[in-house]
Amino acid sequence: MFEVIDRVKPGLQKLIAALRETYPYASVLAVADDCRSWSISRGGVNIGTPRMGGGTGYVVRVFDGTGCAEYSFNEFSEEKIPGICETLARRLAEQGKALEGAAPLPTPVPADEPAALKKETAWKVHPRDPGDEAIVKKLTALREKALACDARILDAQAQVAYRSCRKLFLSENRDLDQTLMWTTAMVAVMANRGQEIKMSYRPFSVLGGAEVLDDMDAGVEKAAADALELLDSQPIAPGEYECVCDPDTTGMIVHEAFGHGVEMDMFVKDRALAREFVGEYVASPLVTMHDGSAVEQTATAFFDDEGTLTGDTIVIDKGVLKTGMCDALSAARLGMAPTGNGRRESYERKAYTRMTNTYFQGGEFTPEEMIASVKDGFLLESPSSGMEDPKNWGIQCMVTTAREIKDGRLTGKIFSPIVLTGYVPDLLKSVTMMSKTPELSGSGFCGKGYKEWVKVSDGGPYMKARIRLG
Repeated sequence: MFEVIDRVKPGLQKLIAALRETYPYASVLAVADDCRSWSISRGGVNIGTPRMGGGTGYVVRVFDGTGCAEYSFNEFSEEKIPGICETLARRLAEQGKALEGAAPLPTPVPADEPAALKKETAWKVHPRDPGDEAIVKKLTALREKALACDARILDAQAQVAYRSCRKLFLSENRDLDQTLMWTTAMVAVMANRGQEIKMSYRPFSVLGGAEVLDDMDAGVEKAAADALELLDSQPIAPGEYECVCDPDTTGMIVHEAFGHGVEMDMFVKDRALAREFVGEYVASPLVTMHDGSAVEQTATAFFDDEGTLTGDTIVIDKGVLKTGMCDALSAARLGMAPTGNGRRESYERKAYTRMTNTYFQGGEFTPEEMIASVKDGFLLESPSSGMEDPKNWGIQCMVTTAREIKDGRLTGKIFSPIVLTGYVPDLLKSVTMMSKTPELSGSGFCGKGYKEWVKVSDGGPYMKARIRLG
């Protein structure tokens, strides 16, 4: 399936050479994509090939020193090179005409330092190797295991999905080739008592293949137990509490409370308050925030969709905001180096600054020590969704479960659902404890506003802070 990249590469190199006769910079991104998903629930079995990665195709980009133009297509041959060149020239001319009388944003030509690599991520079992029948049989057994836990279990759903893709990035001085595979899975359990229905959800993710199925067995009974516990949950009294966040909830705070606010294309547009706080304390000295491929999860890549090599970006260093995350065009306009965060939903879509693997660094405590330090508060678990406001640094997130803590002990009382709100610096400056080991989850996607979905992972350690709940 991915051999198409090898077949077209010589022609794409000729395309770059042809474009460089006219433009100071030209690049092409080629993507070959393979996706598949399997799920089972009361509604039956569903096997599909969703475009989780956007399909197979190409996007060409040129800079002329004044503007930038792109053109995407899903078929390529050397005979198409003249037509591609004509299309890009026309688009640049149309841009110039549209901007007559207006001052355009500066569009510097990107740096094109020499780089070459060919890498792939590791996997133990390719998801296509077991075959549809074996995967459906495994998911069926997981579902039946959940249903057998209690008569109050109304339904259970089990699902697994993967994406494998090969990406080739070419410019005059760059030849970058990567093959990536991630696999995600989930178990959702629905329990009822009379007219009351509660649902719990356990996600699983790996930078790898079908080996993630082995992790699901232990999660089934936990998902069933969580759903049954929620039947006895109560509404929470609104207020500000001492909270210990589990790694998933910490990850949601990382992503929503601070991640979007330091995507630096928002700096260019003056839509992020973080731009005014670079170099200042925005969090407790216990908080250090990373983004990039220093850890392995579903958003790991060796280079981004603009040909920038990835690495480890330290966004917050011991409470001080050091930098944001940046795509190549925004970096050029801000006069800084790109951080490897230029990502496209697909070859048909624009590159935006997007998070990858985003997390808080660990500390020195154990979760048990953190719970023991709380006099009156909650252990927050199982986040479900969140919203952020980079312009004003406000957040609103949903958490499924708050477990009551009194005098350093869990009482067994459950509160749900929980709305977590606040002003980001206030929340992060209140952090007083972090557990030793960060954990990341990569089961979800992230949109830019309401669209442009890409794979992300986030997480961190257990984190203690004062948080407004309602």
